[in-house]
Amino acid sequence: MLKSGILAAAGAAIITAAVSTAALADITILAWPGGPAETALRKVVDTYNETSDSKAELLYFSRDNFFDKMLADSAAGSTEFDVMLTATYNVGKYAPFMNPIDDLITEDVLKVFPQSAIDSQAFDGKVYGIPMDLGLHFLYYRTDLIDELLSNDEWKAKYGEISEEYLGTKMEPKMPDAWTWDDFIASALFFTQSINPDSPVRYGTVLQMKNLLFNIMIWQGTAASYGGNWLDADGNITVDSDAYRKGLDIFKKITELEATPGDSNSYEYAEANGAFGTGQVAFFIQWSAAYAEFVNAEDYPAIADKFDITHQPAGPEGPKTHFHALGLGIN
Repeated sequence: MLKSGILAAAGAAIITAAVSTAALADITILAWPGGPAETALRKVVDTYNETSDSKAELLYFSRDNFFDKMLADSAAGSTEFDVMLTATYNVGKYAPFMNPIDDLITEDVLKVFPQSAIDSQAFDGKVYGIPMDLGLHFLYYRTDLIDELLSNDEWKAKYGEISEEYLGTKMEPKMPDAWTWDDFIASALFFTQSINPDSPVRYGTVLQMKNLLFNIMIWQGTAASYGGNWLDADGNITVDSDAYRKGLDIFKKITELEATPGDSNSYEYAEANGAFGTGQVAFFIQWSAAYAEFVNAEDYPAIADKFDITHQPAGPEGPKTHFHALGLGIN
């Protein structure tokens, strides 16, 4: 019943309604707290409870140290939860304390999830989770501001002056899907009022720099686009490299020139969304999950019908993004 419960909830991917309030659940699911992931899973669980003889309820730990607590509890043989979070980047850490679910990966499941998605939840040839969602990064930008920049000769001239002063090269504005990281920096400076008093928004961009794993994932696209990788072919750490120094320099320059809010070192997903959603930021890099939030005009009226998305800026290796899948597996 437990395995079929995961398949019904995750494999069918039905997302409708809100969480059960059953006092005694047959299945307790430890899940990732906050944001669209929690909202969606609550709806899945409610649908499951309405359509199944067994009942499920959700359990949440604090976002801070979530994975450390989940590891400690599962390693100690905790029975507090039956189903637990899996993630591409750490499924191997929890695999010794989980049940493989290869027998769930039927032809029907593969009609819903491609093999690559299933592989994202595997370790040492065994599958430990059913994928729930994919996380990757987009460049979100204000279409009205970019359209004006590309058509207004005075703005173009100012853009050239600012890029020449701060980057040493007189640059011309481009559509965001053609940006390099230098275009990203130049545009961030142009749309920052402390540098360009005529900017209609206060900041060019907003960086997420709280000391947090997920913020490193967002930043990773900078270094990767310059050829940076965490490890070489022999497993040696390679962060002491030109690619990683270049990635750091991009964020450093934007921060020092105050083209991101001054308290960005305390920002993660929610704070960055708030800054862009108020209409005071021209563009930023954010998780794909944010798109579903921003298209809700009632929640973000300041940017309603005024933004679009594209891939991250390119380095010599082209545009790159971190990506991973989150899923659910059996404790």
